[in-house]
Amino acid sequence: TRSAVLNAEARTVEADVLSRRCVMMRLVDFSYERYQKALRQSAGAVVIILPRAISSVPQDVVKQFMEIEPEMLAMETIVPVYFAVEDEELLSIYEQTRAASASQGSASAAEVLLHTATANGFQMVTSGAQSKAINDWLIPSVEGRLTGLGGEDLPTVVIVAHYDSFGVAPWLSHGADSNGSGISVLLELARLFSRLYTYRRTHAGYNLLFFASGGGKFNYQGTKRWLEDNLDHTDSSLLQDNVAFVLCLDTLGQGDSLHLHVSKPPKEGTLQHAFLRELEMVVASQFPEVKFSMVHKKINLAEDMLAWEHERFAIRRLPAFTVSHLESHRDSLRNSIMDRRTEIDIKALTRNTRIIAEALTRVIYNLTDKGAPADLQIFTDQMQIQEEQLESVMDWLSSQPRAAQLIDKDSTFLNTLEYCLGRYLKDVKQHHVKADKRDPEFVFYDQLKQLMNAYRVKPAIFDLLLAVCIAAYLGVAYVAVQNFGRLYKMIQRLSLKTKQQ
Repeated sequence: TRSAVLNAEARTVEADVLSRRCVMMRLVDFSYERYQKALRQSAGAVVIILPRAISSVPQDVVKQFMEIEPEMLAMETIVPVYFAVEDEELLSIYEQTRAASASQGSASAAEVLLHTATANGFQMVTSGAQSKAINDWLIPSVEGRLTGLGGEDLPTVVIVAHYDSFGVAPWLSHGADSNGSGISVLLELARLFSRLYTYRRTHAGYNLLFFASGGGKFNYQGTKRWLEDNLDHTDSSLLQDNVAFVLCLDTLGQGDSLHLHVSKPPKEGTLQHAFLRELEMVVASQFPEVKFSMVHKKINLAEDMLAWEHERFAIRRLPAFTVSHLESHRDSLRNSIMDRRTEIDIKALTRNTRIIAEALTRVIYNLTDKGAPADLQIFTDQMQIQEEQLESVMDWLSSQPRAAQLIDKDSTFLNTLEYCLGRYLKDVKQHHVKADKRDPEFVFYDQLKQLMNAYRVKPAIFDLLLAVCIAAYLGVAYVAVQNFGRLYKMIQRLSLKTKQQ
């Protein structure tokens, strides 16, 4: 919010009057109706307190909040909304504020007045400059490649995953499943195929191009500009020559289902149809507990945002699809601060990685046509999927916020990602492009994190009552002094008369 500077008294949503107050609510008590109540009463700010461990919150509460997040993002409001992770001090402030707010509903006006006058309150104060728009937003991406064996005009398989996360609070957007899981699978595929491409007898006749894209949550801006640079502004690139297909990886960290999302069903005889067939075969023969399906969704150019990353490639007439455990692109998990590491099932992530790796290998080496059985397990023994490495990568990715506006060309995350890809791939390099603000139209602001101080204070009515008491005391003292002066004069007169007698 542009008007994020705050200096207001704390209240919880139970209070009757919220106008110009800082309304505090915990996630377990949060609801859209209560949130709307605070906005309708022109609250000074809203602070939503999140638990340290999302797993400790009932799933229905988490699901409800995830469904509300898009509405919160879409709603324009002049009230700043803060998110804070709970600790003992913050919970103590909340409980004391709630007790003070609840007491306002007492039946006796005298009790309310007395409690209001004696209770402790909290003044919530932030400092800092007014938020300003970021004019030039830079999108960094990382690419690397493995060159195939034999000839120059080899077909290229492109493997893509966007690394950025998204949610209602950028600094709390850790994006474990969306899309930390996609980057984890991409890195593991890079490791596996780099070993296969090391030896001549397993060096396939396909170029493999790996791309970790930025700005994925903002209409796949990094992919859009990368395609423009490779297709429109250069004379030679792997994308211009012979692209077999583009495999996009998105949300692969949980569930017992796997879906291949396509904009146009692949035709028989094409390599993309072969990949679909191999996916079905691997799942059916080796992982029968997994539900696999192809989901066909046409590209709707009338919508502001594309559904999946493969649509960026499909618009440029490159055969592409996305593998995900989600059946719909509208699933709230893709854009939520509730997407945390605790929700990731490493066993499911390892299984999905193996399914994709097995199917991709069967296509690249044409194993089915060569008579390889459907239940042949390629990645075993020394070449098996490393569950420990997948887990370590997931821990690293989900330990930090990766909202697009927090990642710049000098970020530690980006440099580490480049280093990880550089261990397995050749010609690893970063791309830095400016976002096209027209697609879609959006503006980023700075001041995404604020330090909020809570000062223990007495309420304003306490000052009023104290002033009344002081005035009363001074009045009594004045009257007493006046009366004492008269009494003293009377005593003097009586004393004088007594002496004269």
